[in-house]
This record gives sequence, C-alpha cells and structure tokens, in this order.
Amino acid sequence: MTSTASTVEQYINEAPEDRREALHKLRNIILENLPEGFQEGIGYGMIGYSVPHSIYPPGYHCTPELPLPFMSFASQKNSINFYHMGIYAKPELYDWFVTEYPKHSKQKLDIGKSCLRIKKPENIPFELIGELVKKITVQDWIATYEAAFKK
Repeated sequence: MTSTASTVEQYINEAPEDRREALHKLRNIILENLPEGFQEGIGYGMIGYSVPHSIYPPGYHCTPELPLPFMSFASQKNSINFYHMGIYAKPELYDWFVTEYPKHSKQKLDIGKSCLRIKKPENIPFELIGELVKKITVQDWIATYEAAFKK
C-alpha cells in the first residue's frame, strides 16, 4: 500500500484508525532519538528520514534528485513496517537488533534485510526502535553508504 499523502500528518490521518495511535507514537520515538541532520518527510509513499541535499549534495545514487534515504515506516495491508538501512548495511547492527529484540517483544521476529514487520500495533518495540535510531549519525550513515553502496 503506497500512500499519496504529501505530509506526515496526512499520512497518519489516512491510516486505519486502529493504527494511528501507534504510528504517532512510533514517529515521536523516532523524532526524540533522531540524530541531528536527518530530515523527516514523505518518500516512496511512506514516512521517511533522509540526509538532505544541503548536507549530502549527491543525493541517492539511484535517483540523485532525491535526498539520501535512511529510515522509514509505513502502514501496509497486513502490518506496520519499519525500515532501517543501517541494519541492512552494518551486519553488527543487525546482529545487535536481533539479539535485543526478544527483550522488548514477545512477538516472533519478522525481519528482512532492512524491514521489521509488526502485525499488531501493540507489539511495536518502541524502546528498542528508539535505541536503534540513536546508533547512527548523519556522518556515520554517509560514510557507511559510500563504502557499501556508492559505485
């Protein structure tokens, strides 16, 4: 499900009613822990956090006119999905997250390379996501991105 919302507030208000509170809480946890320099906005039909062109002028290598994406979340058909490129690009961060997850949620971990899928809003590990968000600064992400993805 890709949203056509143009603002974060519109995106959350258009989500199913039973998910809005969790989406607000997830956004607030992210904003409370987000290192300085990342910008919030709508990207790829989701709420996203990216490195703006003012900090990283080359932008995203696949689409240079877009800022460098880092993290996002979305209300999908069957779940709320949280995407974090750091756990994709840094195996040690992925391993940390997988190890910590059972301490924060009784739900079985449903994770892809960068995507955590949560079927029930009440099972979102907010505290763990807050800890994860703090772990990579804008400068760390640019260095990791350039080392791992940029050709």
